[in-house]
Amino acid sequence: MDINVIRSVVTVVSFVAFVSIVIWAYSKGAKQGFDEAAQLPFSDEGETPAAANAAAAMSQNEGKAS
Repeated sequence: MDINVIRSVVTVVSFVAFVSIVIWAYSKGAKQGFDEAAQLPFSDEGETPAAANAAAAMSQNEGKAS
């Protein structure tokens, strides 16, 4: 195999992958998930579990220090 054949194959595979991703991104099935993800910064569901655990640990440590 010549290096130019390998380069051509890699170029074609990359182009097919790019077109596939673009088609997936603009498909109707992906729209609902993207819309939900776009609204995540505006949701008011409270703290994340990791942040809640960290806050609880800090409040327990403050009680022990006194």
